Amino acid sequence: MNLVWVVSILIICIPGSTEGASRPAAVNVGAMCTVGTINGRVSKIAIEAAVNDVNSDPTILGGTKLSITFHDSNFSGFLGIIGALKFMESDTVAIIGPQTAVMAHVLSHLANELHVPLLSFTALDPTLSSLQYPYFVQTAPNDLFQMAAIAEMVSYFGWTEVAAIFTDDDSGRNGVAALGDKLAEKRHKICYKAALPPEPKATRDDVKNQLVMIRMMESRVIVLHTFAKSGLVVFDVAQELGMMESGYVWIATAWLSTVLDSTSPLSSKTANSIQGALTLRPHTPDSERKRAFISRWNKLSNGSIGLNPYGLYAYDTVWMLAHAINLLLDQGGTISFSNITSLGGPKGGGTVNLGALSIFHGGKQLLDNILQTNTTGLTGPLAFHPDRSPLNPAYDLINIIENGYQRIGYWSNYSGISVVPPETSSNRSTLNQHLHTVVWPGGTTVKPRGWVFPNNGKQLRIGVPNRVSYRDFVSRRNGTDIVEGYCIDIFLAAIKLLPYAVPYEFVLFGDGLKNPSYYDFVKMIASGKFDAAVGDIAIVTNRTKIADFTQPYIESGLVVVAPVRRLNSRAWAFLKPFSPLMWGVTAAFFLIIGLVMWILEHRINDEFRGPPRKQIVTILWFSFSTMFFAHRENTVSTLGRMVLIIWLFIVLIINSSYTASLTSMLTVQQLESPITGIDTLVTSTEPIGYQIGSFAQNYLVEELNIPRSRLVPLGSPEAYADALKKRTVAAVVDEKAYIELFLSENCMFSIRGQEFTKSGWGFAFPRDSPLAIDMSTAILTLSENGDLQKIHDKWLSRKTCAQTSDLISDQLQPQSFWGLYLICGIACLIALFIHFLLALRQFSRHSPEAEDQTEPSSHSRRTSRSARLHTFLSFIDEKADESKNNNKTKRKRKEMMVSNGKENCENDSRNISKRIQINNSQEIHNNADNDTWLTR
Repeated sequence: MNLVWVVSILIICIPGSTEGASRPAAVNVGAMCTVGTINGRVSKIAIEAAVNDVNSDPTILGGTKLSITFHDSNFSGFLGIIGALKFMESDTVAIIGPQTAVMAHVLSHLANELHVPLLSFTALDPTLSSLQYPYFVQTAPNDLFQMAAIAEMVSYFGWTEVAAIFTDDDSGRNGVAALGDKLAEKRHKICYKAALPPEPKATRDDVKNQLVMIRMMESRVIVLHTFAKSGLVVFDVAQELGMMESGYVWIATAWLSTVLDSTSPLSSKTANSIQGALTLRPHTPDSERKRAFISRWNKLSNGSIGLNPYGLYAYDTVWMLAHAINLLLDQGGTISFSNITSLGGPKGGGTVNLGALSIFHGGKQLLDNILQTNTTGLTGPLAFHPDRSPLNPAYDLINIIENGYQRIGYWSNYSGISVVPPETSSNRSTLNQHLHTVVWPGGTTVKPRGWVFPNNGKQLRIGVPNRVSYRDFVSRRNGTDIVEGYCIDIFLAAIKLLPYAVPYEFVLFGDGLKNPSYYDFVKMIASGKFDAAVGDIAIVTNRTKIADFTQPYIESGLVVVAPVRRLNSRAWAFLKPFSPLMWGVTAAFFLIIGLVMWILEHRINDEFRGPPRKQIVTILWFSFSTMFFAHRENTVSTLGRMVLIIWLFIVLIINSSYTASLTSMLTVQQLESPITGIDTLVTSTEPIGYQIGSFAQNYLVEELNIPRSRLVPLGSPEAYADALKKRTVAAVVDEKAYIELFLSENCMFSIRGQEFTKSGWGFAFPRDSPLAIDMSTAILTLSENGDLQKIHDKWLSRKTCAQTSDLISDQLQPQSFWGLYLICGIACLIALFIHFLLALRQFSRHSPEAEDQTEPSSHSRRTSRSARLHTFLSFIDEKADESKNNNKTKRKRKEMMVSNGKENCENDSRNISKRIQINNSQEIHNNADNDTWLTR
């Protein structure tokens, strides 16, 4: 059925409000509050004071007065609607209020249609969106910021869960929903929500029923988001139930700070019931105007009630509205309205008479002026962000103590928790991220743990894997329900270190026929079947996504196990340390060194001279005798000594390496298979064994991309040994803790390579469980005091075979020594180069052909190159002293033949003999000079 709406509009102009006319004498403003509440009484006094201050200052509105009308809704939504309709009939330009979010949600629809802005400093529901309710403006920080402050306090003190008590209305429900969102951002949560009837209907019985439920739960951190009357009843009943004692944490929203500020003095009963609680107070920076207003307050209130921050926000709201109205008038805006006379209903039906309800023509312009406010008030800067949130919302963090309260710090949207006032700190400095000492319920300054085991008569269900292999880690004693083992002893020892009792029972998981799936085991925690899981549970990625783990109590990464055999001592075992190429290179260098030494020593050392057969034997003997440093030939030349020193050093290194490698080969086990580690295992096509239930299968398939067809499930250490012996599998991949226990009884197998994953075993708990943190601390304590090692020795310490992670000693290759060989080769080349250079120098100086430059004979000019080479080689082959003497003799004979002609041969012989003796002594002297030059 179509709905037909008929709207009759009557334009009414207030006298003096037409364009171009003078300002109106008065502007009507409405104010809605519940006078029976603390905030209602305080805000009424503050609003009246602000209106008087605005009207007494002609510069604010230019002679126009604010006419304020109050309406008391008296906790009634119906009366609130009636009051709002009355304001709409009296040409009201704006309404200050309402006081509660319930009324704000209803009246905002009227405001949207009639274009009358609503300005509230107490209806702070975060869901009052500016998109849905554009004419509703919150002039104080909404509850979203208050809940963010509480969430940061919970995170600061290290608690994980809170219980929330709230009034079951729009403000309470939406406020707690915002708290849940802010806690979730920090990985915390609300474990229980206790709803109380709306104010003022909550009774003591309603409160008691909820508190009894909370007392039976785990969390001891309670957030109280109500109004003042219900909140004080909650604290009173909590004290009766013993919930204001040590161990509890109470955090009240800003309602409690308004009670502290506005009620003086508190009754002794109330003061005792709230001691140790924490609360928040909207932070307003100190200023001269604020101090002046506070000094006026007693006179304004006649001492009937104290001032709280919401009174300051009420005062600033009036001034904000006054400035916006003044700007509207300055902009040429008019205070004019259009009356709505009736609304048509369905066909055949009647009409709804709305009387004199009117639409404010300047409402949109006035709203824009309000949102563009940029001034300073009693509460600090008055301005809005584009999302209409106030600038830098902040709270004082208050701790209620005996005979009063203390401020333990601040919270702001920009600086977080701090001991520095927000106006002096604009960033989250780690130096200020702390709070002053808190006095908690019960008068203690020790931070409460924040949780206990639920007092519901139930024990924690601790899951234990029902293993069929490696029962030293965890197993059920035959014929009983008693579980025991290495993991169980660690759990029991850690439980004893906790500062509180933990009721628990062990529950087996698995059919006892095969090892259970450990991923399914951990999933039982997430599903709620187990409260914790104890056993040989590896901490791996897919498990940490569904559960929290303690500190690892043992390291156990994946390793590869392969068969081994002991090398038999064979006849040719001594050749194994070096590869064939290494033997060949080494032998070649021995011969090269022998040849180089022969060249360097041949001309000057008699031990390197003689018949050709003797010289060959000398070369071979000298070469290989250096291996044992047993060479008997002396080295005379400096070059020879230099080469020999370098070679002896290299021989020392080669001997040591050979000895070490041979010893290792004769004593250490070696692999039967070609598997040398995880790399060769992956690249091969051989089958791989793994333990049923272990995470090794998923890792090999998902991380290393090994086909499932290559994987062979094995259920026990006996199955490992049988599969490896029969070559059913090339190797087994399992966790190191299992393998070490397996190898202690099976010396035919060994770990190959290093661990290729790094993980450990821990106990699993539900996500964000505080018990996981305490158990981690206990495990660290066991490790530090040595108890962890004692438990390990009790269950796992056994006499084991000699095992190493790298059992095969590879043959030595030339690549390991190429640097040494390179040095030796360069030394030989340099020595030979210098040696031949000196030989050429001597040859050119002493050869007759080279020195007889004046002889006119054409025979020397016709000497062939081959003859000179033959002469040079003969020169090299001769001993240094003989070659020099022979050359000198030939030269002297030619001199005598030139000078004496055909003298008597006998005389020539005697003269020549005499000269030869003289020249021999000179040549010996020259030879000594050459050696001296070479040495230098």
